[in-house]
Amino acid sequence: MIMTRRVMLACAAGFAASVPLATTAQGMPAIHVLKDPNCGCCTAWIEILRKDGFTVTTENSLGTLLMQHKLANGIPPNMVSCHTGEIDGYMIEGHVPAADIRRLLVERPEAVGLAVPGMPYGSPGMGPESEREAYDVFLIRQGGRAEVFSHHEAA
Repeated sequence: MIMTRRVMLACAAGFAASVPLATTAQGMPAIHVLKDPNCGCCTAWIEILRKDGFTVTTENSLGTLLMQHKLANGIPPNMVSCHTGEIDGYMIEGHVPAADIRRLLVERPEAVGLAVPGMPYGSPGMGPESEREAYDVFLIRQGGRAEVFSHHEAA
């Protein structure tokens, strides 16, 4: 086969598309996170996931581009937060606890993914869990319909 520019670009695009879906040595899929490079709570959430055994890759994205990515991947405007993750075909929007991501990957519902809209105090990366306010994690279905996936009581 002759390596034309078109073939080389197609190979590179295929490889790049597979990176966020890569599986770690432990069998857990990696999570790829798009975030604002200046956001401390995004970085804190990523570190919590890493401490919980997730392999996390990150990509900086800002403003309109990040919002377009969210909307193009099925996150409704009322479910947005500050960062967006992708894992094994699911979108993870905002400060979703690691346990909820693991449950999603085990149960494998037909859905876009999970979201914690806004930035509830005490959710992972948003302050101490011991002072947490109550919040819900939503399962986002195709078409934007959302339902409560889990509820986290106030501390």
